[in-house]
Parts: sequence; C-alpha cells; structure tokens
Amino acid sequence: MAENNPFPGENNTGHVWDDNLRELNNPPPRWWMIAFWASIIWWIVYGLLYPMWPMPYQPAEGKGYTQGFLGWSQMKEYEESLAQLEAVRAQYEERIRNLTPAEILQDPGLKQYTLASAKVLFGDNCSACHGSGGQGNPGFPVLADDDWLYGGTLAKIQESITNGRKGVMPAHKSTLSPEEIDRLARFVTNLSQGKATEAGWALFRAKGCIACHGPKADGVLSRLPNGDIITVGAANLTDGIWRFEPGGYESAKYTITYGVNQPGVEGTRNAVMPAFGKTGKLDEQSIKKLVVYVHELGGGQ
Repeated sequence: MAENNPFPGENNTGHVWDDNLRELNNPPPRWWMIAFWASIIWWIVYGLLYPMWPMPYQPAEGKGYTQGFLGWSQMKEYEESLAQLEAVRAQYEERIRNLTPAEILQDPGLKQYTLASAKVLFGDNCSACHGSGGQGNPGFPVLADDDWLYGGTLAKIQESITNGRKGVMPAHKSTLSPEEIDRLARFVTNLSQGKATEAGWALFRAKGCIACHGPKADGVLSRLPNGDIITVGAANLTDGIWRFEPGGYESAKYTITYGVNQPGVEGTRNAVMPAFGKTGKLDEQSIKKLVVYVHELGGGQ
C-alpha cells in the first residue's frame, strides 16, 4: 500500500481510505511530551514521599503499604487535629465537671458551649425517639414544648435521663364496662377542649382516675414550695397535648382499654425510656450537658 501512496513525501503511514483519508505519523507536540514525562516524575516523587504502594502486611506495625519518607497519614493528621480540638475543649470541660446544670446556665459563654456540645449527644442518643429538634417522633414525647410528664426542672430532667422512665396505666378492659370506657374517653376529650361536664368529673373520681392524674386531672398530685411537683408520670388531661398520636376520642378510648406497659395485655401501649446513667451508656458529664440541652429545648421549668 505504501508504494501506491497518492501523497508521496507526506509523513503518513501509507493507509489511505476513500481516496484522501489517511493516518499521519507526526510526533506529539513538545508541550504534551513535557507534561507526560513530568507526570511520571511527579508520580514517582509522590510515591516516595507519601503512603502509596501495597506491600505484604506487617503485623507489628499494623500496615500493609509503603509509609513514605514524610511519614504522613490521614489517621495521624486526624489524631493531631483531634488533640488540638481536645486541648481547646479541655478548659470548658473542666469547668462543666465542677458545676451544676443550674450554674452552667448562669454563664452565657459556658452555656453556649454546652448546648453546642450536647447537640451531638442528643443526635446520637435521643433523636431516634424524640426527633432531631425535640419535636417527638410518633409514640414518643415532645421535648420542645413546656409540657412535662415528670416535671421540667433541671433536677427532674436529670433524674429522667439518669434513671429512665417507664409509665404505667392499668388496662381497664376487664374492670370497666364498654359504656364506662366510652364515657371516660369522651370526658377526657371534652376536658382537653374545656368542655368537661360534672357527670364526667363524677365518673372520673368514682373510678379512681385522680389517684394518678390528680384531683385537677393535670397529672399533678401535689406541688412543693420549691416548684417541684409530685407525679407518677400520668398525662395532663386538661391540655390539648396527647402522649400517643393521633390523640382524641379513639386514642383515649384505646389507652383506657389496653393501658400502658401492662405485662400480658395484648395491644397495651409501650412507653419506656432507657436509663442512660444506670446502664453506663452515658457518663455524668454527658448527662449534665443533656440536662442543660433538654431544659433549653422546651423552656424548662
């Protein structure tokens, strides 16, 4: 084919198609060759300076690659950055360790640090049930309002996080008639709307509901001079906040019928909060931060 090249003297391969299409044999541009060899040199230098080439695993060092003359690694950089961060945090952490939640709230700078630090703790340990912003997921209490089953003081919040909570309400399906359950469910619904009747109150008292929900049905058995309340964790029936969604008549009727945390009762409501302190899942420092965080979420009492 080369001897029949219609373009003699041209630097081509001699392959011609359709009379004039041919493959040239020109060398690459000089700038391209310079870049090509420079990239090879750069690759060699990089491989000598940084971890790169796989090697047989070395158990003593826990590594299976070349280390590089600089001795750099992502883990080493991470550990150095973490050490720097811990050094900055140390002064705040030490102050938190020696203060109560109430004292932390009185220091604006320390309060801001505690809230920022506790946000991560809340996300890791609490948001699965209570939502990322404390808004409450279905079946779990809202922490972003000012409605508290066990009280919203710092001491009560710390008690809840440390020891956990397990609400209890009897299942009345075998102790109350369907008509009584219906009347109580309607009373609770009307009560939350400010429409309770004397007949409803009379039934509420006669069936012993005040033993847990209190004489005013607000979940409070007694109020102490320091602002604390005596409660067994029973719901406040006088507001429009429902512990179990969707709320309203049907929800109230279901709870009265099947109760809460009743062993052996099929369909009973489940309402359990883990004891983060007793189980050792969180240390005292972390619990103290969460107390401040949760208190500020709902404008605690």
